[in-house]
Amino acid sequence: MSFPSDIEIAQINEHDNMKNIEEISGLLGLDTADIEPYGHFKAKISSNGIRKAMKQENGKLILVTSINPTPAGEGKSTVAIGLADAMQAIGEKTVLALREPSLGPVMGMKGGATGGGYAQVVPMEDINLHFTGDMHALTSATNTLAALIDNYLHQGNELNIDPRRIIWKRALDINDRSLRNTVVGLGGPTSSIPREEHFEITVASELMAVLCLSQDLDDLKERIANILIAYTYDKKPVFVRDLNVEGALTMLLKDALKPNLVQTLENTPAIVHGGPFANIAHGCNSILATKLAMKLGDYAVTEAGFGADLGGEKFLDIVTPKLGHTPDAIVIVATIRALKYNGGQKLAELKAEDLNALTIGFKNLKRHVQNMRYYHIPVVVAINKFDTDTDNEIKLLRTLCEGLGVDVEVADIHHHGSKGGKELARMVVRATDKESNYTRLYDDAQTTVEKIDTIASEIYGANNVEYSRKAENQLKILKDNVWDDLPVCIAKTQYSLSDDPKRLGSPRDFTLHVKEIVPKLGAGFVVVLTGNVLTMPGLPKKPAALNMNIDNDGTISGLF
Repeated sequence: MSFPSDIEIAQINEHDNMKNIEEISGLLGLDTADIEPYGHFKAKISSNGIRKAMKQENGKLILVTSINPTPAGEGKSTVAIGLADAMQAIGEKTVLALREPSLGPVMGMKGGATGGGYAQVVPMEDINLHFTGDMHALTSATNTLAALIDNYLHQGNELNIDPRRIIWKRALDINDRSLRNTVVGLGGPTSSIPREEHFEITVASELMAVLCLSQDLDDLKERIANILIAYTYDKKPVFVRDLNVEGALTMLLKDALKPNLVQTLENTPAIVHGGPFANIAHGCNSILATKLAMKLGDYAVTEAGFGADLGGEKFLDIVTPKLGHTPDAIVIVATIRALKYNGGQKLAELKAEDLNALTIGFKNLKRHVQNMRYYHIPVVVAINKFDTDTDNEIKLLRTLCEGLGVDVEVADIHHHGSKGGKELARMVVRATDKESNYTRLYDDAQTTVEKIDTIASEIYGANNVEYSRKAENQLKILKDNVWDDLPVCIAKTQYSLSDDPKRLGSPRDFTLHVKEIVPKLGAGFVVVLTGNVLTMPGLPKKPAALNMNIDNDGTISGLF
């Protein structure tokens, strides 16, 4: 009998084991006034619940990240969920904090973000689809601002905004390559000013970053007011506050700011909130979600998107200073399959034992371990076990990790849930008791170029950074406007430490190509686009949507 699909496992266990959301909130010390239920199994944590939780002491924080993703699969979210379940199973009060899925990966190629096998957050169909409407609210607010900008141009343009220098983009929460570059305002004088327009996926929008970094409604409103939207004909910056619409946009996001409470298959409380991609945005769930997880549990488990070179670095250099709490341990997820793929074994042959490919591919994991050690936080390697992993391969990977002096444990979580993760859980708990001396990779006082150079050389392994003419002009704008003291959020392919997705393993001494630099003043960082990275992805030739269906009873199939 074949192993059931994720949705089959979720549907069976949701029916048999899910607890009412009021019971889950009760495990956290929250009462009915502290949550706003969306049906029986999901809820928003109310403003009252947030204020109540923030009075508690912080628990310990565990950051889960991974090696670079491959078609072979890594299972970072699955391990994060299974680790939280396993920690709960060994008697540690644990709360999970994760990002919300985007419809782009769900309908496209990557899949959702609710874990897999017997380590999932549920109700998985709801979370992977419309959930509580946060993505829709963000999309609406993003496009409302775009409409207000175009209306301002149409109604007289008193600020003298240059239509050629509007940097605010419209958004859609689906991969739609046809909207990357388009024209709006066609149709004559009654249809506004014709101009070039661009769409990006909602998770790459600045409002997503702003939502994830805001502490409350006042902070949200101030950040929205500070968003740079355009330049005038004489190249002066224009902000949302200049249009006086920050109040209206904050109003549209008032409910989206409240974190969402759900549970795992094993009833571990999970706060799922915010969903920026790590390859084109900062890749971490909201600060409010992480803070609540720390306040409501003795341990909080959170994850940062894609590899440690992206989400891990951004969590530590962008989020941690704003969070005000350093991770007590970092878990790097790796699979033997993915490491063999990094070592040159073909995708179709990964089921076959290949110790040589594993040894070569281990260089990728080694680099990520070294990179995370730059921050002087205890590191643990979690080997996410597949059925095809041989005893020889597991033994070799353990030996290679032990040669680095890094703690390592096998996690058989996908097939066995918390039972397969208890040893990893114990190891992670021990790691949080070790000495930690968080050291940030760079200082805000450094120039943008110095920050980019530091990340490129120390994390990616580049020996040179090359700037396009457009990027060089944008660096000058940063300096002229005194925006040079912001953290750097590098948009880069997730598949390689370099900006070339085909350079696997542990590339060194390459050139990082910077094509564009965009100040995100509401979010409080500068986005640096490298290589061929796109902020509006496209769907694959055979999108996952082709396999999805729903019957007359409302039962979904083929979601994953």
